[in-house]
Amino acid sequence: MALTQLSALDLLKHYRNKSLSPVEVVQSLFDVIHSVNPALNAFVTLNEDNALAFAKKAEARIMKGETLRPLEGVPIAIKDLTHTKGLRTTFGSPLFKDNVPDRDSTVVHRLKAAGAIIMGKTNTPEFGYKGTTDNPLFGATRNPWDLQTNAGGSSGGSAAAVSAGLVPIAEGSDGGGSIRIPAALCGIYGFKPSYGRIPNDNHLNSIFGSHEPFIHSGTLTRTIEDAALMFDIMKGYTTTDPFVLPDDGGSALERLQKENNRPLKIGWTLDFGMYEIDKDVASVFMQTIDQLAEAGFEVQAVQLDMKKTLREYIEYFEALWTVGLAAGFKEASEAHPEAFSKGLLTMIERGQKLSAIEFKALEKDRAYYWHLFQEQWQSYDILLSPTLAVPAFQYDWEGPPTINGKSIKADSDWVMTQIYNITGLPALSLPIGLTTSGLPVGMQAATQRLEDETLLQFARYCERHLPLLSGAINSKAQASKSI
Repeated sequence: MALTQLSALDLLKHYRNKSLSPVEVVQSLFDVIHSVNPALNAFVTLNEDNALAFAKKAEARIMKGETLRPLEGVPIAIKDLTHTKGLRTTFGSPLFKDNVPDRDSTVVHRLKAAGAIIMGKTNTPEFGYKGTTDNPLFGATRNPWDLQTNAGGSSGGSAAAVSAGLVPIAEGSDGGGSIRIPAALCGIYGFKPSYGRIPNDNHLNSIFGSHEPFIHSGTLTRTIEDAALMFDIMKGYTTTDPFVLPDDGGSALERLQKENNRPLKIGWTLDFGMYEIDKDVASVFMQTIDQLAEAGFEVQAVQLDMKKTLREYIEYFEALWTVGLAAGFKEASEAHPEAFSKGLLTMIERGQKLSAIEFKALEKDRAYYWHLFQEQWQSYDILLSPTLAVPAFQYDWEGPPTINGKSIKADSDWVMTQIYNITGLPALSLPIGLTTSGLPVGMQAATQRLEDETLLQFARYCERHLPLLSGAINSKAQASKSI
């Protein structure tokens, strides 16, 4: 198996056997990055000298026979929204083009303490405000499956880097689908745990306000076991996040690796009663539902009363989101409007128009959706849907103008992920197949709050047993990446 296809756990096994060394791996992957990244634009800042220095330290630990840390010598990518001490973090904005933080966010601190080697920072839209990855500072991130398409966002650089084999694992954040969207478009796993399971202390001055209650930290990986490995390291209490939960104890990875034959009741919805779904996406999704039924799962279609039309629902979510953007960036956007893209300025201006009373009234619907999904968990363990209504689209679009020939609002009507940020429920995008044009399709799985490991167990079953997830996605992706 090529080095670019190895998982984090594969690398750790090779290190223990001394069949690969961290220095060899890190140097080889930087060679790939230098070759591939100019076309892909996944990384925007590299950490080459420091990464090689840490690789040498990891190699010394291995050669001395010391106990290896959970991610000893494993290369990782960090999203350019996440604070990394001493390593440029721009948030995709010209205002921060030379910003070098003086602290690590808690998730970065934990990943580094576990032995991970940061290869660099990955591209994101300005402040992560949308579902595609491009910005005035670095431009667009392309999709490894087709360089004429976008990787999705806002963790698009991280997803593209993992999908292309530049790193085995990456960190991301998700405020409306920003892990799951690019994971689906790039054919990998994107895991957003329950709100509060992983600390979110990236911006210490806004932990009680702004848009933080929507935002989750999470993982982008090529295997579900790597997602569990990262989850083990990233989760748990810290004093810098007032909403984070204590660690639940034990290892999600160890529990995942034990055979678990608990029968799951699965509900599914193709469209949440609102979305127009691309015919290819619908076909791949329904094939997967049929395969789950044939495998013995109890599978049933679910009718969800989302209470709104799609347009009303999107405008509702955007209203909640834009208030956070306005709170965070009003002053900067007024002082330096030239440094902001037109789309972001429009959202900031919209957020300023909502009063505090109007905002709190909007939040009442969050309670409605919370209770709606609590009702589902009385009957089902997992709820499935397509992650997105479409496969990857042109790299310089904010979204497709039509689906199945029907006009849509291009920047929003294809995204099916926001509901699990509104409710804080755990959600995972897993790759289930390819369209007729060879682009990945993702399936979104969600479950009850704090039942995160139910999602991991379900995804592991799919990874091992479903024909569409037999590993063909990764091997075909690697074969097609002549970039």
